[in-house]
Amino acid sequence: MRILGIETSCDETGIAIYDTEQGLLADALHSQIALHADYGGVVPELASRDHVRKTLPLIRQVLADANCTADDINGIAFTAGPGLVGALLVGCAIGRSLAWAWGVPAVEVHHMEGHLLAPLLEDDAPAFPFVALLVSGGHTLLVAVKGVGEYEILGDTLDDAAGEAFDKTAKLLGLDYPGGPALARLAESGDPTRFRFPRPMTHRPGLDFSFSGLKTFAVNTASEHTDTPQTRADIARAFQDALVDTLLIKCRRALKQTGMQRLIIAGGVSANRQLRDSLQANAKKEGFNVFYPRPAFCTDNGAMIAFAGALRLDAGERIGLAFNGRPRWPIDTLDAPGQAI
Repeated sequence: MRILGIETSCDETGIAIYDTEQGLLADALHSQIALHADYGGVVPELASRDHVRKTLPLIRQVLADANCTADDINGIAFTAGPGLVGALLVGCAIGRSLAWAWGVPAVEVHHMEGHLLAPLLEDDAPAFPFVALLVSGGHTLLVAVKGVGEYEILGDTLDDAAGEAFDKTAKLLGLDYPGGPALARLAESGDPTRFRFPRPMTHRPGLDFSFSGLKTFAVNTASEHTDTPQTRADIARAFQDALVDTLLIKCRRALKQTGMQRLIIAGGVSANRQLRDSLQANAKKEGFNVFYPRPAFCTDNGAMIAFAGALRLDAGERIGLAFNGRPRWPIDTLDAPGQAI
């Protein structure tokens, strides 16, 4: 079964073709970073219009790259949420229309389920069950995963997610958009001993996250010290240290609480080198295993949508002609593949 995947939830247009026997055949990604850079963040209307311009050309590109035609496609999967509703509707409308025109089934894909399953695209894919740390855009979640569609939320973000906190703190430090990767680069030259930021919500029980206070702490620290390049680097390092430590502490708690020995991290922040190194060091010391998607599949991409869609279509899941973009869509409301037909 060959599935065309379409991802348009925010500011990246991702298209891919996944074959259930041969694996990933082709994928392409268009990033809108340059489009939104002058505004310091994503402008929803501009994002939607750019998806309109780029989605069909990218579909033609991946078909050519995979040496396929429309006749070779057996189903279409598209991101239906969560995300920016205008951007979602572009992918939903194109995906559902193509499925109707080509006479193949279509399926909606949950954006965060796509991220959660992305490590399964790798050669060393984890077996179920596992704990998933999902750190993507406006989401920071800890999820107990028994199987595809069998999700229990262990911890959620109460305010700013990790990615949002990275971007907002980067903006405070005068860094260019996108802020998260820029802050991580700046932190490399920071002095880890100069400032120590709090590790929010780690001194109380539970697995929820809150990063707005950490962002405020960075603001206050910056206002109390002379603004120099080194000070900005030191603040970036202290901020990143605190955020990474917080995620690490909560992951270890989640593994202990569930009794599981496998942890996956996925989403844009999962590409952070310090986070990966810290988790890997703790995994060796404490005897659990950590799995990641390749860096290209940490950010939004079509491959994860094609893969997640393939699992559901292969199980017989289908949607009718109606479609809708869902800005909010809790991941624990999903059914296992084939149950919601």
